[in-house]
Amino acid sequence: MPRPDGSLVSDYEYELPAGRIAKYPTERRDESRLLIVPPGEAASQHCRFHDVVELFEPGDVLVVNESRVLPARLLGRKPTGAPAEILLTRPGGEADDPYLWEALVRPGRKLKPGRTVVIADDLEVEIVDAAPGGGRLVRLITERSVEDALQVHGHVPLPPYIDRDDEPLDRERYQTVYAREAGSVAAPTAGLHFTDELLSALEGRGVSRAAVTLHVGVGTFRPVETDDPAQHEMHHERYVVSDAAAASINAARLGGGRVWAVGTTAVRTLESVTSHDGTVSAGSGSTDLFIRPPYTFKVVDCLLTNFHLPRSTLLMLVAALGGYERTMAAYAEAMAGPYRFYSYGDAMAVLSS
Repeated sequence: MPRPDGSLVSDYEYELPAGRIAKYPTERRDESRLLIVPPGEAASQHCRFHDVVELFEPGDVLVVNESRVLPARLLGRKPTGAPAEILLTRPGGEADDPYLWEALVRPGRKLKPGRTVVIADDLEVEIVDAAPGGGRLVRLITERSVEDALQVHGHVPLPPYIDRDDEPLDRERYQTVYAREAGSVAAPTAGLHFTDELLSALEGRGVSRAAVTLHVGVGTFRPVETDDPAQHEMHHERYVVSDAAAASINAARLGGGRVWAVGTTAVRTLESVTSHDGTVSAGSGSTDLFIRPPYTFKVVDCLLTNFHLPRSTLLMLVAALGGYERTMAAYAEAMAGPYRFYSYGDAMAVLSS
Protein backbone atom coordinates (compact mmCIF):
# COMPACT_ATOMS: atom_id res chain seq x y z
CA MET A 1 0.00 0.00 0.00
CA PRO A 2 1.50 3.39 -0.97
CA ARG A 3 2.64 5.72 1.79
CA PRO A 4 0.21 8.64 2.39
CA ASP A 5 1.49 11.81 0.73
CA GLY A 6 -1.46 14.16 0.97
CA SER A 7 -2.73 13.50 -2.54
CA LEU A 8 -5.89 11.71 -1.36
CA VAL A 9 -8.62 12.88 0.99
CA SER A 10 -8.18 9.71 3.08
CA ASP A 11 -4.61 10.83 3.81
CA TYR A 12 -6.13 13.47 6.11
CA GLU A 13 -8.02 11.04 8.31
CA TYR A 14 -7.35 10.99 12.04
CA GLU A 15 -9.22 9.79 15.11
CA LEU A 16 -10.10 12.46 17.67
CA PRO A 17 -11.81 11.53 20.96
CA ALA A 18 -15.02 13.49 21.42
CA GLY A 19 -13.69 14.93 24.68
CA ARG A 20 -11.01 16.86 22.80
CA ILE A 21 -13.56 19.00 20.94
CA ALA A 22 -13.82 22.37 22.67
CA LYS A 23 -17.41 23.04 23.70
CA TYR A 24 -16.57 26.44 25.20
CA PRO A 25 -13.82 29.02 24.68
CA THR A 26 -11.01 29.63 27.15
CA GLU A 27 -11.72 32.20 29.88
CA ARG A 28 -9.44 34.68 28.12
CA ARG A 29 -9.12 34.70 24.37
CA ASP A 30 -5.32 34.84 24.31
CA GLU A 31 -4.86 32.12 26.97
CA SER A 32 -5.52 29.37 24.44
CA ARG A 33 -2.58 27.11 23.61
CA LEU A 34 -0.41 27.72 20.56
CA LEU A 35 1.55 25.03 18.72
CA ILE A 36 4.33 26.59 16.64
CA VAL A 37 5.31 24.62 13.53
CA PRO A 38 8.60 26.11 12.28
CA PRO A 39 10.02 25.61 8.79
CA GLY A 40 12.45 22.81 7.94
CA GLU A 41 13.42 20.19 10.47
CA ALA A 42 13.22 22.39 13.58
CA ALA A 43 11.23 21.03 16.50
CA SER A 44 7.78 22.39 17.21
CA GLN A 45 7.22 24.65 20.20
CA HIS A 46 4.41 24.95 22.70
CA CYS A 47 3.21 28.18 24.31
CA ARG A 48 0.17 30.34 24.90
CA PHE A 49 -1.38 32.42 22.18
CA HIS A 50 -0.33 35.73 23.72
CA ASP A 51 3.29 34.63 23.11
CA VAL A 52 2.64 34.88 19.35
CA VAL A 53 3.97 38.45 19.41
CA GLU A 54 7.52 37.08 19.68
CA LEU A 55 7.16 35.32 16.33
CA PHE A 56 6.74 38.57 14.42
CA GLU A 57 9.41 40.86 13.06
CA PRO A 58 9.07 44.60 12.45
CA GLY A 59 7.78 45.12 8.93
CA ASP A 60 5.58 42.02 8.91
CA VAL A 61 1.89 42.44 8.10
CA LEU A 62 -1.01 40.70 9.84
CA VAL A 63 -3.99 40.04 7.54
CA VAL A 64 -7.31 39.49 9.29
CA ASN A 65 -10.78 38.65 8.04
CA GLU A 66 -13.19 41.21 9.51
CA SER A 67 -16.37 39.36 8.50
CA ARG A 68 -18.96 39.31 11.25
CA VAL A 69 -21.11 36.28 12.08
CA LEU A 70 -24.84 36.74 11.62
CA PRO A 71 -27.20 35.32 14.27
CA ALA A 72 -28.70 33.56 11.28
CA ARG A 73 -30.30 30.51 12.92
CA LEU A 74 -34.04 30.99 13.31
CA LEU A 75 -36.10 28.58 15.42
CA GLY A 76 -39.83 28.51 14.94
CA ARG A 77 -42.88 26.41 14.25
CA LYS A 78 -44.95 25.38 11.28
CA PRO A 79 -48.67 26.25 11.34
CA THR A 80 -49.25 22.71 12.67
CA GLY A 81 -47.16 23.54 15.71
CA ALA A 82 -44.30 21.22 14.74
CA PRO A 83 -40.81 22.70 15.26
CA ALA A 84 -38.87 24.04 12.29
CA GLU A 85 -35.47 25.60 11.76
CA ILE A 86 -34.19 28.09 9.19
CA LEU A 87 -30.48 28.81 8.69
CA LEU A 88 -29.95 31.85 6.49
CA THR A 89 -26.83 31.35 4.38
CA ARG A 90 -26.62 34.35 2.07
CA PRO A 91 -28.76 37.04 0.43
CA GLY A 92 -30.67 35.41 -2.41
CA GLY A 93 -32.41 36.15 -5.66
CA GLU A 94 -31.65 38.61 -8.40
CA ALA A 95 -33.92 41.33 -7.02
CA ASP A 96 -32.41 43.85 -4.66
CA ASP A 97 -34.60 42.67 -1.80
CA PRO A 98 -32.91 42.56 1.63
CA TYR A 99 -35.63 40.24 2.93
CA LEU A 100 -34.94 37.52 0.36
CA TRP A 101 -32.35 34.90 1.42
CA GLU A 102 -31.02 31.48 0.57
CA ALA A 103 -31.37 29.14 3.51
CA LEU A 104 -31.10 25.60 4.76
CA VAL A 105 -34.31 24.38 6.35
CA ARG A 106 -35.35 21.58 8.67
CA PRO A 107 -37.37 19.44 8.17
CA GLY A 108 -36.46 19.80 4.52
CA ARG A 109 -39.09 17.51 3.04
CA LYS A 110 -41.91 19.27 4.87
CA LEU A 111 -40.94 22.87 4.13
CA LYS A 112 -41.90 23.22 0.49
CA PRO A 113 -42.56 26.44 -1.46
CA GLY A 114 -45.67 28.17 -0.14
CA ARG A 115 -45.18 27.02 3.46
CA THR A 116 -44.57 29.48 6.31
CA VAL A 117 -42.60 29.17 9.54
CA VAL A 118 -43.58 31.37 12.48
CA ILE A 119 -40.49 32.58 14.38
CA ALA A 120 -42.18 35.19 16.59
CA ASP A 121 -45.23 37.45 16.65
CA ASP A 122 -43.33 39.95 14.49
CA LEU A 123 -41.33 37.56 12.27
CA GLU A 124 -42.35 34.83 9.85
CA VAL A 125 -40.36 33.07 7.13
CA GLU A 126 -42.06 32.22 3.84
CA ILE A 127 -40.61 29.40 1.73
CA VAL A 128 -40.47 30.90 -1.78
CA ASP A 129 -38.65 28.38 -3.95
CA ALA A 130 -36.03 25.65 -4.09
CA ALA A 131 -32.37 26.69 -4.09
CA PRO A 132 -29.15 24.92 -5.12
CA GLY A 133 -27.73 22.24 -2.86
CA GLY A 134 -31.06 21.24 -1.37
CA GLY A 135 -31.67 24.67 0.15
CA ARG A 136 -34.58 27.07 -0.12
CA LEU A 137 -35.15 30.63 -1.20
CA VAL A 138 -37.01 32.29 1.67
CA ARG A 139 -38.48 35.68 2.48
CA LEU A 140 -38.46 37.24 5.94
CA ILE A 141 -41.83 38.78 6.74
CA THR A 142 -41.40 41.49 9.35
CA GLU A 143 -41.72 45.22 9.86
CA ARG A 144 -38.23 45.27 11.37
CA SER A 145 -35.04 45.62 9.36
CA VAL A 146 -33.36 42.29 8.64
CA GLU A 147 -30.44 43.12 10.94
CA ASP A 148 -32.77 44.09 13.78
CA ALA A 149 -34.94 41.01 13.32
CA LEU A 150 -31.91 38.72 13.47
CA GLN A 151 -30.45 40.47 16.49
CA VAL A 152 -33.73 40.06 18.37
CA HIS A 153 -34.80 36.59 17.25
CA GLY A 154 -31.71 34.93 15.72
CA HIS A 155 -29.38 32.42 17.33
CA VAL A 156 -25.63 32.12 16.88
CA PRO A 157 -25.10 29.30 14.34
CA LEU A 158 -22.59 27.25 16.32
CA PRO A 159 -20.99 24.39 14.35
CA PRO A 160 -22.74 21.03 14.76
CA TYR A 161 -19.74 19.42 16.49
CA ILE A 162 -20.02 21.82 19.46
CA ASP A 163 -23.21 19.89 20.21
CA ARG A 164 -24.97 22.39 22.47
CA ASP A 165 -27.43 25.23 22.16
CA ASP A 166 -26.01 28.71 21.82
CA GLU A 167 -25.75 30.74 25.02
CA PRO A 168 -25.44 34.48 25.73
CA LEU A 169 -21.63 34.23 25.92
CA ASP A 170 -21.50 33.07 22.29
CA ARG A 171 -22.78 36.43 21.06
CA GLU A 172 -19.40 37.87 22.02
CA ARG A 173 -16.99 34.95 21.99
CA TYR A 174 -18.03 33.43 18.63
CA GLN A 175 -16.98 36.73 17.08
CA THR A 176 -13.56 38.30 16.57
CA VAL A 177 -12.80 41.58 18.35
CA TYR A 178 -12.25 43.22 14.96
CA ALA A 179 -15.39 41.89 13.22
CA ARG A 180 -17.05 44.64 11.18
CA GLU A 181 -18.90 43.39 8.08
CA ALA A 182 -21.89 41.13 8.78
CA GLY A 183 -22.29 38.19 6.43
CA SER A 184 -20.79 34.93 7.75
CA VAL A 185 -22.62 31.85 9.00
CA ALA A 186 -19.47 30.65 10.79
CA ALA A 187 -16.69 32.56 12.50
CA PRO A 188 -13.23 32.88 10.98
CA THR A 189 -12.11 31.08 14.11
CA ALA A 190 -8.35 31.67 14.00
CA GLY A 191 -9.10 35.28 14.88
CA LEU A 192 -11.02 34.39 18.05
CA HIS A 193 -7.73 34.28 20.01
CA PHE A 194 -6.85 37.94 19.47
CA THR A 195 -7.54 40.66 22.03
CA ASP A 196 -7.32 44.40 21.56
CA GLU A 197 -4.26 44.38 23.83
CA LEU A 198 -2.54 41.74 21.72
CA LEU A 199 -3.22 43.69 18.54
CA SER A 200 -1.77 46.80 20.19
CA ALA A 201 1.35 44.84 21.20
CA LEU A 202 1.86 43.76 17.58
CA GLU A 203 1.47 47.34 16.41
CA GLY A 204 4.05 48.41 18.97
CA ARG A 205 6.43 45.81 17.57
CA GLY A 206 6.20 47.40 14.13
CA VAL A 207 3.67 44.99 12.63
CA SER A 208 1.05 46.51 10.33
CA ARG A 209 -2.48 45.17 10.04
CA ALA A 210 -4.60 44.77 6.90
CA ALA A 211 -8.28 43.82 6.98
CA VAL A 212 -9.98 41.84 4.22
CA THR A 213 -13.46 40.36 4.19
CA LEU A 214 -14.53 36.85 3.21
CA HIS A 215 -18.01 35.82 4.30
CA VAL A 216 -17.84 32.21 5.48
CA GLY A 217 -20.53 30.07 3.89
CA VAL A 218 -22.20 26.87 5.01
CA GLY A 219 -19.90 24.93 2.66
CA THR A 220 -17.22 25.13 5.33
CA PHE A 221 -19.09 22.38 7.24
CA ARG A 222 -19.77 20.12 4.27
CA PRO A 223 -17.62 16.98 4.13
CA VAL A 224 -15.46 15.99 1.18
CA GLU A 225 -17.24 12.89 -0.09
CA THR A 226 -14.73 11.74 -2.72
CA ASP A 227 -11.23 10.40 -2.12
CA ASP A 228 -9.90 12.32 -5.10
CA PRO A 229 -9.80 15.97 -4.02
CA ALA A 230 -9.87 17.09 -7.66
CA GLN A 231 -13.46 15.84 -7.82
CA HIS A 232 -14.59 17.97 -4.87
CA GLU A 233 -16.64 21.05 -5.75
CA MET A 234 -15.89 24.04 -3.55
CA HIS A 235 -18.65 26.49 -2.70
CA HIS A 236 -18.24 30.11 -3.70
CA GLU A 237 -17.69 32.63 -0.91
CA ARG A 238 -17.86 36.41 -1.26
CA TYR A 239 -14.78 38.55 -0.57
CA VAL A 240 -13.71 42.20 -0.54
CA VAL A 241 -10.13 43.53 -0.54
CA SER A 242 -9.88 47.30 -0.15
CA ASP A 243 -7.32 49.57 -1.79
CA ALA A 244 -5.84 50.27 1.65
CA ALA A 245 -5.45 46.56 2.47
CA ALA A 246 -3.82 45.77 -0.87
CA ALA A 247 -1.43 48.73 -0.51
CA SER A 248 -0.46 47.74 3.04
CA ILE A 249 0.31 44.14 2.06
CA ASN A 250 2.25 45.13 -1.05
CA ALA A 251 4.27 47.68 0.94
CA ALA A 252 5.18 45.07 3.55
CA ARG A 253 6.35 42.62 0.90
CA LEU A 254 8.42 45.27 -0.88
CA GLY A 255 10.05 46.07 2.45
CA GLY A 256 10.99 42.43 3.06
CA GLY A 257 8.24 41.75 5.59
CA ARG A 258 6.33 38.52 5.84
CA VAL A 259 2.59 38.16 5.20
CA TRP A 260 0.79 36.50 8.12
CA ALA A 261 -2.71 35.27 7.32
CA VAL A 262 -5.11 34.84 10.23
CA GLY A 263 -7.10 31.79 9.23
CA THR A 264 -7.77 29.84 6.07
CA THR A 265 -10.34 32.43 4.96
CA ALA A 266 -7.68 35.14 4.82
CA VAL A 267 -5.40 32.76 2.91
CA ARG A 268 -8.02 31.98 0.28
CA THR A 269 -8.90 35.64 -0.11
CA LEU A 270 -5.28 36.71 -0.57
CA GLU A 271 -4.36 33.91 -2.92
CA SER A 272 -7.47 34.70 -5.00
CA VAL A 273 -6.49 38.34 -5.60
CA THR A 274 -2.71 37.99 -5.99
CA SER A 275 -0.96 37.83 -9.35
CA HIS A 276 1.87 35.40 -10.04
CA ASP A 277 4.45 38.11 -9.34
CA GLY A 278 3.06 38.44 -5.78
CA THR A 279 1.16 41.70 -6.26
CA VAL A 280 -2.11 41.93 -4.32
CA SER A 281 -4.96 43.71 -6.13
CA ALA A 282 -7.96 45.35 -4.54
CA GLY A 283 -11.38 44.12 -5.61
CA SER A 284 -14.47 42.14 -4.75
CA GLY A 285 -16.05 38.97 -6.04
CA SER A 286 -16.44 35.34 -5.06
CA THR A 287 -13.88 32.58 -4.83
CA ASP A 288 -14.00 28.79 -4.95
CA LEU A 289 -10.22 28.40 -4.70
CA PHE A 290 -9.28 24.97 -3.33
CA ILE A 291 -5.74 25.07 -1.93
CA ARG A 292 -4.17 21.64 -1.38
CA PRO A 293 -0.77 20.00 -1.90
CA PRO A 294 1.03 20.67 -4.13
CA TYR A 295 0.39 24.41 -4.22
CA THR A 296 2.81 27.30 -4.69
CA PHE A 297 1.79 30.23 -2.51
CA LYS A 298 1.95 33.61 -4.18
CA VAL A 299 1.80 35.89 -1.15
CA VAL A 300 1.17 34.09 2.18
CA ASP A 301 4.26 33.28 4.24
CA CYS A 302 2.83 32.31 7.64
CA LEU A 303 -0.53 31.09 8.88
CA LEU A 304 -2.30 31.30 12.23
CA THR A 305 -5.08 28.74 12.32
CA ASN A 306 -7.11 26.43 14.53
CA PHE A 307 -7.14 22.63 14.38
CA HIS A 308 -9.52 21.43 11.68
CA LEU A 309 -11.73 18.43 11.07
CA PRO A 310 -10.26 15.32 9.45
CA ARG A 311 -10.70 15.00 5.67
CA SER A 312 -11.52 18.72 5.43
CA THR A 313 -10.45 21.19 2.77
CA LEU A 314 -9.20 23.41 5.61
CA LEU A 315 -6.74 20.77 6.81
CA MET A 316 -5.55 20.29 3.22
CA LEU A 317 -4.86 24.03 2.96
CA VAL A 318 -2.72 23.91 6.10
CA ALA A 319 -0.79 20.96 4.68
CA ALA A 320 -0.18 22.88 1.45
CA LEU A 321 1.68 25.56 3.41
CA GLY A 322 3.29 23.49 6.16
CA GLY A 323 3.97 20.32 4.18
CA TYR A 324 1.85 17.20 4.47
CA GLU A 325 4.09 15.15 6.76
CA ARG A 326 4.96 18.09 8.99
CA THR A 327 1.30 19.09 9.34
CA MET A 328 0.05 15.62 10.20
CA ALA A 329 2.92 15.16 12.66
CA ALA A 330 1.89 18.42 14.32
CA TYR A 331 -1.70 17.16 14.60
CA ALA A 332 -0.45 13.92 16.17
CA GLU A 333 1.63 15.96 18.63
CA ALA A 334 -1.38 18.10 19.51
CA MET A 335 -3.53 15.02 20.11
CA ALA A 336 -0.82 13.54 22.33
CA GLY A 337 -0.82 16.73 24.37
CA PRO A 338 -3.61 18.69 26.03
CA TYR A 339 -4.68 20.67 22.96
CA ARG A 340 -8.37 21.34 22.31
CA PHE A 341 -9.71 21.14 18.77
CA TYR A 342 -11.98 22.99 16.34
CA SER A 343 -13.75 26.35 16.53
CA TYR A 344 -13.38 27.12 20.24
CA GLY A 345 -10.14 25.16 20.49
CA ASP A 346 -6.45 26.00 20.45
CA ALA A 347 -4.30 27.37 17.64
CA MET A 348 -1.21 26.62 15.61
CA ALA A 349 1.26 28.88 13.83
CA VAL A 350 2.58 27.47 10.56
CA LEU A 351 5.77 29.18 9.39
CA SER A 352 7.08 28.63 5.88
CA SER A 353 9.88 31.15 6.26
